[in-house]
Amino acid sequence: MSLVELTEANWQDSVEASPLPVLVDVWAPWCVPCRKVTPLVEQLATEMADRLVVGTLNGDDCGRLMARYQVLSLPTLLLLRGGDELTRVVGVPKMDKLRAVVEQHMEGD
Repeated sequence: MSLVELTEANWQDSVEASPLPVLVDVWAPWCVPCRKVTPLVEQLATEMADRLVVGTLNGDDCGRLMARYQVLSLPTLLLLRGGDELTRVVGVPKMDKLRAVVEQHMEGD
């Protein structure tokens, strides 16, 4: 399992150019609920390592990306393909719901 630490500098290569869908965990150090999402995304990164890239994005350091994707609440999980948003989950989801949302967009891969 490896989470990719995403930044504005590596966004193009890590997200937009990725051959796999990318689940982006948008968080901030001061966000207490964000800490509850971390184990969920780590688990998905392990379970779906061959079908999904999982990354974390510190929203405090990436204002342009926050604006581009209109992230207004933390935590937010964005599922992207080629940099285009497929879906998002705002808040702290249950693992079953998060897995189902991701799987729904993985069909055919």
